[in-house]
Amino acid sequence: MWAVAIALLSALFFTCTYVLNRAAATGGGHWAWTASLRYLITLPLMLLVMPWQGGIRPVWRAIRAHPGPWLGWSALGFVGFYLLLSYAAASGPSWLVAGTFQLTVIAGMLCAPFLYRDARAKVPMPALAVGALIVAGVLMMQVGHGDGLDVDGWIALLCVAVSAFAYPLGNRGLLLHLERVGIELNATQRVFGMTLASQPLWLLVAAFAWQQAGAPPMGQVWLAAGVALGAGIIATVLFFQATGMVRNDPTALAAAEAMQAAELLFATLIGVLWLGEVWPQGRALWGAVVVVVGIVAFSVVAARSAAGNRTATEALQGDHGA
Repeated sequence: MWAVAIALLSALFFTCTYVLNRAAATGGGHWAWTASLRYLITLPLMLLVMPWQGGIRPVWRAIRAHPGPWLGWSALGFVGFYLLLSYAAASGPSWLVAGTFQLTVIAGMLCAPFLYRDARAKVPMPALAVGALIVAGVLMMQVGHGDGLDVDGWIALLCVAVSAFAYPLGNRGLLLHLERVGIELNATQRVFGMTLASQPLWLLVAAFAWQQAGAPPMGQVWLAAGVALGAGIIATVLFFQATGMVRNDPTALAAAEAMQAAELLFATLIGVLWLGEVWPQGRALWGAVVVVVGIVAFSVVAARSAAGNRTATEALQGDHGA
């Protein structure tokens, strides 16, 4: 129960990503500033917590030994992921982006055949069936929102969908690299390493944002700092703690994983109360229900196969990272 409570609390902080990004978009903030500021601010925040999370030196040694994989996978899993998610923040209410991004729970599974050459490459049919249910729910949400999807809506849907695949693909790619070279880093160290390795690209994105929109308003800086602290630090540490506590218990691990479905509920509630967004209605509401049911079902299927297996549990943890 403690693990489930901690996972639920982490879902609340992960929701910062959708709500605060939406607030920045509706306030006129440039999407490139929203993206770059989050990770530029995350790095110094992580420097403060790393002494209690395994330290910086092992991460720095790993990056110096093999800079290519770190730069490549962080470019995909951090830069590509968050640029697309930030761009899509202006496309609709927080719950719409939050619900669509839940495609990430099945993305790691679908990427597996392209990454692995062992038993992990197999896509289990029960998980695939549940994944199809989540996809159906996402499409119901998107088509049911407003008057349906126009061209901009389809572009935003594509951006969020690609973003949902980019994050777990970058995470699993780095995990596989570390496995091959025999380097062990905990989850927080990997997040710190990818944040550090992505800094050159984030500086380029910031330069682009400056050229396009000038300096960011202080309101947008504070919103980005809120995402960096809430989702990038607090939620990540809480989620890894929760799943780590029950990694050998399939039922408890499934319950902790299923708490990420609460992000959709939190995003809806906070978006309506704070940003004045509309409640999902009609097909969009039923689509949200289908997504939540699908996430819970998928958590049960995925956790049963991952419980007791450290590598599988780490991959499952890292697939979740808005």
